[in-house]
Amino acid sequence: MAKMVIVVRNDIKMGKGKIAAQVAHAAVTLVLNILNSNNERWKDWLNSWLDQGQPKIVVKVESLNDLMEKFKKAKEYMLPATVIQDAGKTQLEPGTITCLGIGPAPDDIIDLITGDLKLL
Repeated sequence: MAKMVIVVRNDIKMGKGKIAAQVAHAAVTLVLNILNSNNERWKDWLNSWLDQGQPKIVVKVESLNDLMEKFKKAKEYMLPATVIQDAGKTQLEPGTITCLGIGPAPDDIIDLITGDLKLL
């Protein structure tokens, strides 16, 4: 099985709609990055994920440092990963890092990075 995990910062004030928008930005960005890459493994994972109903898990971290540690680990495992920065048009300052998207990739690999995190 393949899944996508979105890691949201819980230490900044965002309304539910804002969180939903940031999570959507991460999911769309991940898919576009894979489609625009030459990485066939990532594309195979994407196709499996699409066939499996596009499972997405949203979890939380308590700091920017925690989020960036997860990003670093995702890159070490050579997974698709993207950090989302807010444009600053509503609730946050421009450039505020809000969330991290990882995957889609096999569950067992993503769980090595995010398996310790609680659902948002």
